[in-house]
Amino acid sequence: MDCIFCKILNKEIPSNVVLENDKIIAFHDIAPQAPVHIVVIPKIHIPSANEVNEENSEYICAIFTAIPEIVKKVGIAESGYRIINNCGKDGCQSVGHIHFHILGGRKMSESF
Repeated sequence: MDCIFCKILNKEIPSNVVLENDKIIAFHDIAPQAPVHIVVIPKIHIPSANEVNEENSEYICAIFTAIPEIVKKVGIAESGYRIINNCGKDGCQSVGHIHFHILGGRKMSESF
């Protein structure tokens, strides 16, 4: 498999990890779109939101359970942040492994 996020999970590609547990890993984005830009991925390959199901949904739950700890660690819990998931070509999903972006450190635009 040629998935960059699976390579990060397998430690084939280094990353600046913020939080890691048995279900997820969160790391700083290499091309940040905000002063704080964290990517959170499950430790199993789920191609996109379209493939979330009862068998793998515990990994998505683990992502959202970890977010409060992640944002506290990077100092944006109080000021606020945005969570983004892109799905499919028209949704601008750039990696075929479900992932969530946490953006913060400045006021986000109200337009998309």
